[in-house]
Amino acid sequence: MTVQKRFVTTAAKLASVSTAHLPRFPPREAIYKETEIPKPPFAPEAWAATQPPPPSALSAFAHRIGLSSVLSTPESVLRVCTHSSFPALQIQLAPHQRKAESNAHLAPLGNALLGLFASEFIHAAYPHLPTRVFKAAVSAHVGTLTCAAVAQEMGAAPLIRWNRTDDVNHSDALASVSRSITALIYEKRSLLSARQFAHSYFLSRDIDLRGMIKFRSPKKALLEMVKKLEREYPKSRLLKETGRFSNAPVFVVGIFSGADKLGEGFGSSLAMAEFRAAEDALHRVYLTRVPNHLMNLPTSTFPKGLGNVFDLEGEELLHNPGEMGLPEIEYGRSGKSAANYTS
Repeated sequence: MTVQKRFVTTAAKLASVSTAHLPRFPPREAIYKETEIPKPPFAPEAWAATQPPPPSALSAFAHRIGLSSVLSTPESVLRVCTHSSFPALQIQLAPHQRKAESNAHLAPLGNALLGLFASEFIHAAYPHLPTRVFKAAVSAHVGTLTCAAVAQEMGAAPLIRWNRTDDVNHSDALASVSRSITALIYEKRSLLSARQFAHSYFLSRDIDLRGMIKFRSPKKALLEMVKKLEREYPKSRLLKETGRFSNAPVFVVGIFSGADKLGEGFGSSLAMAEFRAAEDALHRVYLTRVPNHLMNLPTSTFPKGLGNVFDLEGEELLHNPGEMGLPEIEYGRSGKSAANYTS
């Protein structure tokens, strides 16, 4: 009787465990029976970890994210929400249960698809981004932390089944959910449907790209860029100043190439203002944004319809590649890029 009370109390503390859909509660293992051969004590936490979420919660999740036609059964939602680390835990704690089907095959496919959609979008939107910043922007849009945040916003946290190991944490388990949903949309619908899902949930987020670009010497980088573009030599001009002889002076400096102002910066000294002006000029080039209506993504050339894009019959659109990005500026003997990403 004491074991049953302890079991019920522990199960009540676990909010993610529902007993309404269970065929038997408490389970037989929780009921103490005196036998000649002693049995190991019953662990409520281990029992709760192997129980699936109720079908009502799985169905509500599919309808909440608007994918009830793709996640049409509770079993498909349960597969998406079961991390590849869970079957080993299930075998260890409940070997008599039916082996759970995990998202081990869906998550890598979804990760590749999200990387494809993010890469083509960022390259088309910001053609002049340095390589390091480009990779950081892709990770910011569809990386592990972002995928985990999307799954958290969807409400997948109470449904996820996983096992913490040295290589797997909670963010990894949550990220596999959004990646698996992307893969399932691709399998049951089409590549264009999966791309629409990625744009709606991932690529529509605002990312601060300016903070990802740092320069060792922006004046040297700007000089090399002006030379490559065959423009006039950049010159710094003092635009405004105040309090030169006070303890809080402010200088505003602009950098010009001929009559064109390339950038503007301010600071408490002329050197600081000139540094920021050169940095602003480089940011204006690297962060040039192509409007959405002018972007032509490579995946938009496939014919519309459900199924494999290579088997569909329909009109294939022509791909008009956008402007080629500027080559990365290098200076100094080390040959390192002038624009360096710092996390």
